[in-house]
Amino acid sequence: MKSLLRSFGVCLLFVAAWANAESPRYLTPGIYTADPSAHVFDGRLYVYPSHDIESGIPQDDLGSHFNMQDYHVFSMDSVDGEVTDHGVALSVEDVPWAKRQMWAPDCAHKDGKYYLYFPAKDYDDVFQIGVAVSDKPEGPFKAEAEAIPGSYSIDPSVFEDEGKYYLYFGGIWGGQLQQYRDNQRTGADQEPASDEPALCPKVALLDSSMRSMAEEPRDVLILDEKGDPLLAGDNARRFFEAAWVHKHQGRYYLSYSTGDTHNICYATADSPYGPFTYQGVVLTPVVGWTNHHSIVKHDGRWLLFHHDSQPSGGQTHLRSIKVAELQHDEEGRIETVQGGEKQ
Repeated sequence: MKSLLRSFGVCLLFVAAWANAESPRYLTPGIYTADPSAHVFDGRLYVYPSHDIESGIPQDDLGSHFNMQDYHVFSMDSVDGEVTDHGVALSVEDVPWAKRQMWAPDCAHKDGKYYLYFPAKDYDDVFQIGVAVSDKPEGPFKAEAEAIPGSYSIDPSVFEDEGKYYLYFGGIWGGQLQQYRDNQRTGADQEPASDEPALCPKVALLDSSMRSMAEEPRDVLILDEKGDPLLAGDNARRFFEAAWVHKHQGRYYLSYSTGDTHNICYATADSPYGPFTYQGVVLTPVVGWTNHHSIVKHDGRWLLFHHDSQPSGGQTHLRSIKVAELQHDEEGRIETVQGGEKQ
């Protein structure tokens, strides 16, 4: 199905005010979008967000009210340029194994093909991760008949490094990560005690087909300044969801949401597998409950794509994606961006 192209004449002036939440630069004013994964393909910026809708489902801690049904892809030649909505790239009705809740996606490119990775609940209401393929970065994408074998939980993101593709994933509470131990579903819905190591995001190398994992998923350890794993009770720093990796000056940066404390934090490592050492906050809380992001370099500038609920008047299930400039200092530390929510 060909998508109807819609262009938004949104001029995103690349000024320092981007980091000021009082002057947000929203990318998709005609549609609610969240969880943006941004990439540069052939010099053009592409953004792969989830698509928020008014579902009528009451809000709960499991995110049942986030009942998204499809994905749109957006692109622009430059960050201050016109934004194109390429229309529906993939719908839940076109995914044989999926029932509902198409949450945060990501996209990767290899050998002329584009791979859209996405979570959804199957017909047993268990989150798995699927993949859909296209010849074009904007889609439309055709989903594989089955979810990725051995996949679970939410928030897939793919990081390419020296020709290898790493799949990161995981999220607690509604993301169901706490229902697994050693990559097996336990049947229990139990987080670690507050004085035990926190649950970690997962990572696995993708195989050459980009449709399966080449290894068992591993824990991505996040350590404190003493070299000890962050504890489950340290909810100002521990991982909740939304793992993303970028590389700067030879170092690997893992950024992620802390969920119920609403920060985007980051940690650094010498390997994409980690262990990562906690460094600080990338983005402070935004308007709305969730905080989800991606980091990409374009035209020599690092960009932080994220969302908030300000345009919907604070309705946490109706979010809008926006972009800010991200700065690394001379020692590689990330300068904190203010999200705009009152502390």
